[in-house]
Amino acid sequence: MNRLTNRLAAATFGLAACGLVLTGCGTGQVTQTSSQESGVNGTAANLKDIALRNVHLQAVQTSDFLEPGSEVELMFVAANNSPDVNDTLRSITSEVGNVTITGSGAVPAGGALIVGSPDGQDTVTPAGDVKPTSAEVTLDAPITNGLTYNFTFDFEKAGKATVAVPISAGESGRRQ
Repeated sequence: MNRLTNRLAAATFGLAACGLVLTGCGTGQVTQTSSQESGVNGTAANLKDIALRNVHLQAVQTSDFLEPGSEVELMFVAANNSPDVNDTLRSITSEVGNVTITGSGAVPAGGALIVGSPDGQDTVTPAGDVKPTSAEVTLDAPITNGLTYNFTFDFEKAGKATVAVPISAGESGRRQ
């Protein structure tokens, strides 16, 4: 009986050790979800405390390209991750056209500047401030879907960041 107990104890210990070794084989490996991007139309960038999200051109393309002289809307969210430092969007420049910003460029601490809302209405930040801000691009060069175009964002405190911006057809009937 004593021999049987020793054999059962040794077998149990051996199985437990094998179980720990086998379950530990996957640790430290690159996970499948570690590099997934969000399912939004635009691109993203970080610049100090400012997080640019869903940056894209809103345009409906009905021919091979959008012609110079056309106006397209630049849409994005600039979130300020600083708890106490306000920032301001000073300008946006691009090689494909002149960008005109209307409305406030203020990015409050802990809040966001929302440029271009999906339903064409003013948007409200978490701080409760209405931000009816828009950015229109008058094209100097032809642009087309499937490519990205560099836009440089200049913030008062965070500095400058260049972002590769795609075109999104989005909601075609929005601006009537």
